[in-house]
Amino acid sequence: MKLRIGNFARIGQVSVQTLRHYDELGLLKPSEVDGLSGYRYYLFDQLPRLNRILALKDLGFSLEQISQMLKDDLPLSKLRGMLRMKQDELRQQVDEGLDRLERLEARLRLIEREHQQPDYEVVIKSIPHLWVASVRRTIPSYWDEGPLWGALFERLQLAGVTANEPYLSLYHSGEPDIDVEVCAPIARETPSQRELSIRTLPAVKDMASAVHRGSFSGLAGAYAAILKWIDANGYRVTGPDRAVYLRLPQDGRARQNPKAVTEMQVPVSKD
Repeated sequence: MKLRIGNFARIGQVSVQTLRHYDELGLLKPSEVDGLSGYRYYLFDQLPRLNRILALKDLGFSLEQISQMLKDDLPLSKLRGMLRMKQDELRQQVDEGLDRLERLEARLRLIEREHQQPDYEVVIKSIPHLWVASVRRTIPSYWDEGPLWGALFERLQLAGVTANEPYLSLYHSGEPDIDVEVCAPIARETPSQRELSIRTLPAVKDMASAVHRGSFSGLAGAYAAILKWIDANGYRVTGPDRAVYLRLPQDGRARQNPKAVTEMQVPVSKD
């Protein structure tokens, strides 16, 4: 069945001008051109070639490069692999864009509240000792804990160790590098393994605490509220602060999810 150029363009979801351009470049020639009117006709059998051209174009290749690849008869398996790699790359770019947007929104909220009283209730509580399995590394920003959690859960699985909740992060230092330890509570002591530390977090008699409800981008506000409270009430910080993840949404996007509940904790003493 012959298809008029407009119908073929609609099926392929491109413009007629695009098809004419591909014809001029020799990328996709019409199956027939009317000798009198010059009208172009295409066949259904030409759709696979058009789809390959458009897929390679979305991968970032130039039309000249696409022309050579089609001449070399690019295997479908290789094209499929290239498309999957591009899909992963685009998903990562979308995630990074969402993270950047959320950080911007959180920063604007902090700016808007600069002259307002903190809306967190800070309390002093005692925290018992806790057995944890942990992975500790330095990271470039506070938004880069993901690989640490991935390493922790992978090594827990390899070791056959069952983790409990809530999980928590310890922030040993913020300068010059961000020194973070991600921790999963465990029921009993087991031998440490490569990059997986099994240890006891000591009990803390006085822990200044505030609960944050909402996405992770707002944790800085809770931490700032605790530090202001510590200064106003004559306490001093005595150890690394903690983020205890009391509730993590099940959709895997806890960072942007308003249903997350996190408790910020800072060990203190009063001289």
